[in-house]
Amino acid sequence: MKNFFIIISIIAGLALLAVAGAAAFFKKSPTFRETIVQKTVAEIVATSSLRQTSLVHEVLGFAEPRTYLLLFLNNTELRPGGGFIGSYGVVRFENGIPELRVVEGTETLDFSVRYQDFGPPPEPLKKYLELRHWQFRDSNWSPDFVEATKQGLVFYKEEGGVDAEKIDGVIAITPTVIERILAISGPITVDGITFTSQNFTRTLEDEVEYKYVERGRHFDDRKRILRDLTKAMMKRTMIDIFKHWNSYIELGPKLLQEKQIIFYSIHSEEEQMIQARGWGGTMLRENRGDYILWVDANLGALKTDHAIERSLTYSFEPTSKGFVATAAMRFVHKGSFDKFTSRYRDYARVYVPQGSKLIKAVGFMDRDRSTKPGIIDQGEEFGKQWFGGFVAVEPGKTKTVSFSYLLPNSVVDSIKNGHYILDVQKQIGTLQPGLTLGLDFGKKVVGARPGEGFDRHGDTRYEIETDLLIDRAFQITLE
Repeated sequence: MKNFFIIISIIAGLALLAVAGAAAFFKKSPTFRETIVQKTVAEIVATSSLRQTSLVHEVLGFAEPRTYLLLFLNNTELRPGGGFIGSYGVVRFENGIPELRVVEGTETLDFSVRYQDFGPPPEPLKKYLELRHWQFRDSNWSPDFVEATKQGLVFYKEEGGVDAEKIDGVIAITPTVIERILAISGPITVDGITFTSQNFTRTLEDEVEYKYVERGRHFDDRKRILRDLTKAMMKRTMIDIFKHWNSYIELGPKLLQEKQIIFYSIHSEEEQMIQARGWGGTMLRENRGDYILWVDANLGALKTDHAIERSLTYSFEPTSKGFVATAAMRFVHKGSFDKFTSRYRDYARVYVPQGSKLIKAVGFMDRDRSTKPGIIDQGEEFGKQWFGGFVAVEPGKTKTVSFSYLLPNSVVDSIKNGHYILDVQKQIGTLQPGLTLGLDFGKKVVGARPGEGFDRHGDTRYEIETDLLIDRAFQITLE
């Protein structure tokens, strides 16, 4: 696992170098190249199997050139697949050396084919964003990264994206990644603008959305600062990484586990390794027992997710009709109206075990500022049942929405048999939503992992408060 993570780290790091426009620097710096790439590859070769060694050469383009699509997911404008795809890049690797092919805003690619019809967008995008055409920047409607990426690659090819027929894999990152790097490296100043781990996202958004006009830049060139900023960061990091090597090595696995960096490979063996380590952002296909994934989609609410605090509560209890479960999300809007922040407009979905039957939904709306209850959608996908609806939250307000449903026989049987498992997956790109469980089994709890507090032992309930920084799993043994 360590060796494969080193491989992935090299890809991500070199990809960022290329996007920064640092490929030229890299080619002119044989000492750096030998230190980072050749030394690392040599270490892997010395400690790995023949197949692992071969993978290193393949992934980094030593066997033949490799091309990767980079997606920059803005999680302050949350979408099911991690965040609005505001920018993208393409980088080509040959013998471990990155070559930048393109980096630009997704609107540039989409606008070039704005009148072409690639099929209807998902219904919520049509209804709440009034989209007439579904294109690359809105392609990640699926909360499953593999499915979202496959759809994105279809649009990328249809829209004539650079090297579209040569893409070997996809690397997606959120602004959180850059913030965490800045927390290690310290502030960076570009074009007289100082970026810190605290102000990075807001300051960058201000530059590419508004202040580019003051700087005399054309709309199509407004995201040039991305190249300048990343180039400055990478030059700093090239030096800083040797001073804080352990910090950077520890950061990578955390960002992968927290789903701020996600990978996809079109090559089956590499994709299997990514999925086996939980780095692919996929929904669980295995039905181990009970399941929840809550998915939010910011639809026309600017960058308001920066101001939204989320907490998910899941509870159930036995009734004469069976076990009635409720999944409730509490939104606290801590912002106020400004150029980045509006009322929060969200299309929320919850994925639950297949066979679950909806009883009621509370708090959903037809439109924002409407008193008319919203229509609740439902369907099946990825071997799961899902329910969905629209909600809006005004600045300074708190709102809770919920779905109540009957648990299917498969989950009820596991409770009767005394062995209950719950998987709670986090949405890609979310930060650290709260998670509270209140599960009444109607029979005594005799063991649990993770355990409850000592004052909660010996009854029929399992209660715990934690978070969704990462995916969570719970195993309960019943009398």
